[in-house]
Amino acid sequence: MVRNLVKVTVLPFMIGLLALGNSTEKKEITIDFSVYSTEGLDLHYTVPTQEQVNALHLPLTMPLPYAGKLFIGFKEALAFKESQCDYFVVNKFGYLGKYQFGKSTLDLLGIKNTQAFLKDPLMQEEAFFLNASRNKWVLRKDIKRFSGRNIGGVKVTESGILAAAHLAGPGSVKKFLRSGGAVGFNDAFGTSIRSYMKRFSGYDVSFVAPNRRPKFKG
Repeated sequence: MVRNLVKVTVLPFMIGLLALGNSTEKKEITIDFSVYSTEGLDLHYTVPTQEQVNALHLPLTMPLPYAGKLFIGFKEALAFKESQCDYFVVNKFGYLGKYQFGKSTLDLLGIKNTQAFLKDPLMQEEAFFLNASRNKWVLRKDIKRFSGRNIGGVKVTESGILAAAHLAGPGSVKKFLRSGGAVGFNDAFGTSIRSYMKRFSGYDVSFVAPNRRPKFKG
C-alpha cells in the first residue's frame, strides 16, 4: 500500500520536474567585471619586489615562502606572538617592530638608527634572520647536546631553543638548559623560556647557518 502511494505521489512530481527542465530555455548569465576594477584606488602591497628581496642578502638556500613547519612558519608564528605581525609597533618597554627587538640587540647586529629600522619592514626581516643565525652560533653546542631531551617538562627542539633565545637572549637559554630547567627567565609580561620552547617546538630551522658576528649590510 505504501509503495503504491509513493508511486502515485512522487513519480508524477519527478516527471513534471524533468519536463520543466527540458522545456525551459536556458539563459546565459553574464557578469559585469567593470564594477570590480581597481582603477583609481590607492592600493597597498606587502609583497616585496625581486630587487628588494635581493637587497636582503639572504642565503641562496633560503626556501620558498611556504608556511607550516618551515622557517617562514616559525618566524611568522613568533612574530604574531610578539606583535601580531605589526612592523610599526613600539611596546611600553621600547621594544620595536614585528619581532619586538630591543635596542641593544639591534646594536649587536650593526643597526644604529632605530627610527629607520621601525619604518623598514625589509630591514626587520633581515634583522630577524641575522639574530637567529647569531643565537644559533652561541647555542650550537647546546642545540646538539640537549635537542630531543625533556627539560623542565618540555621536549627540547632546535626551533624551541631559537625562539627562547629571541625572547630571553642566548645566555639565559644556556642557563635554563644546563640547570635542567631550574634557572628560568620571565620577561616583563611574564612570558617564560619554557613557554616559548614548548610553543615554537618542531619547526625546521636547519638551513639557518650559525654566524658568530652577523652584521646588517644596509
